[in-house]
Order: sequence, then C-alpha cells, then structure tokens
Amino acid sequence: MRYVTAGESHGPEEIAVIEGIPAGLHISQEDVNEQLARRQRGYGRGERQKIETDTVTFLTGVRHQTTLGSPITLNVHNDDHNNWSKIMAPNEPATAENTLRKVLRPRPGHADLVGGMKYRHREDLRNVLERSSARETTMRVAVGAVAKKLLSEIGVDVHGFVVNVGPAKSDLNELTKYKNLQELRVVTEGFDTRALNAEADEAIKEVIDKTKRDANTVGGQVQVIATGMPVGLGSYVSADTKLDAKIANAIVGINAFKGVQFGGGFDNAEKYGDQVMDEIFWDEERGFYRGSDNLGGFEGGMTTGEAIVVRGVVKPIPTLYRPMQSVDIDTHEDHRASIERSDTTAVTAAAVIAEAMVAIELAKAVLDKFDADNIERMKEQVAVYREEIRKF
Repeated sequence: MRYVTAGESHGPEEIAVIEGIPAGLHISQEDVNEQLARRQRGYGRGERQKIETDTVTFLTGVRHQTTLGSPITLNVHNDDHNNWSKIMAPNEPATAENTLRKVLRPRPGHADLVGGMKYRHREDLRNVLERSSARETTMRVAVGAVAKKLLSEIGVDVHGFVVNVGPAKSDLNELTKYKNLQELRVVTEGFDTRALNAEADEAIKEVIDKTKRDANTVGGQVQVIATGMPVGLGSYVSADTKLDAKIANAIVGINAFKGVQFGGGFDNAEKYGDQVMDEIFWDEERGFYRGSDNLGGFEGGMTTGEAIVVRGVVKPIPTLYRPMQSVDIDTHEDHRASIERSDTTAVTAAAVIAEAMVAIELAKAVLDKFDADNIERMKEQVAVYREEIRKF
C-alpha cells in the first residue's frame, strides 16, 4: 500500500491516490466523511473550519461501495477557493491584482523561509505556505479512514485522544476504566477537547481561551492506541523494516509534530530494567502474552500483540496574531512576521490526524504480510496466522 496527496491550501481541490488496497473492501463516502468531520471539530480551531464542509468524492477505484483493487482516487473540494480563485489561478500570469496577498515576511517556526530558499521562491513565500499548510492533512485523514476500514475487517481498532494542551492535562490513569477502545472513544469524542474527563476538558478550554485572548498559540500532546494487531508485524532483520520506526516517521511527518514515543517512552529513561520490561506469560487460551505494556506493543520493531501506544508532541502553531520578529526577504529590513488566518491550537485535530497516520502504517504492515489482492483472502490468512501464533 502506498499513497500520495496533492493540493494547495487555497487551491480548488485536495486529492489523494491510494494504491494497494485489496478488492472487495466495503467502503462508503460516509465512512470517510465521518473522519473528516472529526478532524474539523475541536476546541481552538480557527475561522477556516466555518467555511469548509469537508466531504470526499471517490473518483476511481470504488464501485458500488466496494474497492476494485485498482488505485483509489479521493477528492475533497476547498470551499474557500472561491475567495482565492484569482490569487491561486494556475493559468494566468502574475499581476498586481492577483499577487495582493504576497508573503514576504516569513513566520518563525514555519516552512516559509527555508522553503523559499530551497525552491527559490523569492517573489512570494505563499508558494511555500500553500503546500506546507496543515490543510494537506485533510487527505491523510481520508486515506486513514480507508486504512481504518481495512483494519476493522481483522479486528483492529485505532483511536486518538488529547493528553495535554499546554499545562492542562488529562489523567492517563483514567484509561484503566475502559474495557476497549470503543468505550474510550465514546468518552473522548464527547468532549470538544478530546480529553479523558470533564475536569481535563474544562482545564484545557481555559488554557485555550487564555491563549486566544493573549493572541498566542499553544501546543500539546496526543496519544494513539491500537488494539487487535497480529503478533510479529514488522521485523528486526533490517532497520528499515521495523514497524515502530515506520510509525515514528509517520508521526513526526505530520505538520507541527516534533517528538514521538512508544509506551512509557521518555519516562523509561529514568527507570531500571525490571521496572520497564514487559514480563512474559502463557495460558492455553491466549498463548503468550505480556503482563504490562511499558514498551507500547513493540519489541525488536515487531508487534507483540499488546496494545500499540504512540504519543506525539505538537508544537504551538507558528502563526501568531501578535507576530514575532522577522525580516522582509526583499528589503532585508526588520519587520514583524506575516499573519495568516490560523487556529489557536491544532492539538484537538492532531489527535485525529495522528490516529490516521498510525492506521495507515498498520494497514501497510498487514498488507505487506498477507494477501493484498482480495479482502476475504486476506482475512482468511490472518485467521490462520493468528491460530499458528496462539499455538506457538
């Protein structure tokens, strides 16, 4: 399985093409739209979300709500393009009129300046920010929706939630209350902040409100949990086959993500071995299993069968309504950075995006190991493999 996305933030369309999805997978536009709507929701989002109503169209690869095995093309229309059609016009030369929104004062922390240097966009840094914008993650969530649908066919569930926004934190001890991810999903999706309880929800809202009043932005952390993965996906034989490494790459590849950990992560660096290693047990019904999950479901780059637990660190958004020091790329004079319409925080949406990226990497791993031509054949192979592992 592989995919590519295309589209600019204020261009007419966002597009993704997915290859390698088996034939026979039932998928509807509603399955994808549900995930796109989740991405748009969340406390601290900006005015753009009031303009857009993200809905997907399948252009290729799906017939009668069933995948064909051929490349799947997904399309989401940018409603805001109506306000930017001249500025983003592909078939008209640059004029004084259609370059009114020229960007010459790069934002600290954004791709503006380095992207302009790399691609020689001296005339207008908008050529950088239109693609580096997090609007592109719309299509990664759409691809993730397809991946989640595939994973659900073999009993794998994936869910993301917010750990903290600034100093306001969810109590992770709350996780022990839930028997499965569906119970957790009902709770966290019931809060605008995707927090674990009402107390954390209110505290996070207070932080976001204060941040907005201060014309500032704020970051945080999100966590993704996946259950039901077969044992032994990924490999130890080469660095590039380790599944946890692939997931780490996918998480840090999300706009504004600056760190990733698995299980106990960085806290494990302050502990001793007998406090961290997940002891091994066996019973006739389950086969081998672990008594804890401090390593986040991975050993040697391979899935252990325990829950996969991934956390990502999200930096504050670089666009500040009280802009920071910058330099005009034309005059080289000091100026305040450009201001673009933005969110106060993207952490609430980032939980959905991280969930999608984990699902994509898990789906790739499943399709690398099992038959990728037909969904029913794939399910049969997974069932046989699970039984083999249980009897080991």
